[in-house]
Amino acid sequence: MTDQIAGILGPVVSTFDSATGDLDAILFRANVRAHMAEGLSGVVVAGSTGEAALLDERERQQLVEWARPLVPDDCWLIAGVGAESTRLCLRRAQDAAERGANAVLVIAPNYYVSAMTSDALVTHFRRVADESPVPVLLYNIPQYAHLTLDPGLVLELSSHGNITGIKDSSGDLKLLGAYLAAQSGHFTVLTGSGGGLYAGLELGARGGILGVSLFAGRLAAGLYAAWEKGDKGSAGRAQERLIPLAKIIVGSLGVPGVKAALDLVGLSGGLPRPPLLPLKSGEREQVSSLLSSAGLMPRSPAPA
Repeated sequence: MTDQIAGILGPVVSTFDSATGDLDAILFRANVRAHMAEGLSGVVVAGSTGEAALLDERERQQLVEWARPLVPDDCWLIAGVGAESTRLCLRRAQDAAERGANAVLVIAPNYYVSAMTSDALVTHFRRVADESPVPVLLYNIPQYAHLTLDPGLVLELSSHGNITGIKDSSGDLKLLGAYLAAQSGHFTVLTGSGGGLYAGLELGARGGILGVSLFAGRLAAGLYAAWEKGDKGSAGRAQERLIPLAKIIVGSLGVPGVKAALDLVGLSGGLPRPPLLPLKSGEREQVSSLLSSAGLMPRSPAPA
């Protein structure tokens, strides 16, 4: 594993037993094995697509424990540890590191959003980075955090020796470009936009953490590999196939959409945890149609 986080990483879903609602280790492990076999550069557990806000502390720990043996040493295992208090964020970072996480993903505290001034955020992220046993990846996701990390703040934080980069899920290429001013040999910018992966790479991002890669892993990883080889034609064609999947299944339908897509391509999504609701039948048909158009639905066995 290199010092830089790069390539395509999958923010894995948390699989739940349909009867009890508890985490299902067997299905989770099967998904992680499949993601790694499809060429991803690592996985993120307890992220937004992993329903992090709906997990308890022990469940977060279990996800890291279950994933660790399945992620090769040259790939990244990242754990989401963001919390409303600096104290809890630090405890989660320690827990994740003890269980083998290579880095932690930290969303900004946002319940007291009006109090999250630049001074407050710098103080929070610096203390987390000072005390985290593993590198910290900043997480900009305005649609959930209800705030945007200012590029100047990110540039200031990028000089910290234990802050290794940022995931930007805003979908705003201008903002991504502003974050790239902070990129260095030690600080990496990743996009969270599957529909904007090609454009992000063109701007200089080193990869992405993409919900779409969970059910279109070979396609997303193939886009990155083609870009790295200088084959912009193949990368562009892969991006065209990814755009509707990322825009509708991930962007519009969210976690329930991603879980339905996983089921339809032969992996395990299952039910989201309440209060999230599963897709309605019409939405599920829409997901099936999009996957078919992208050539991602498993082929039916030939008649005997």
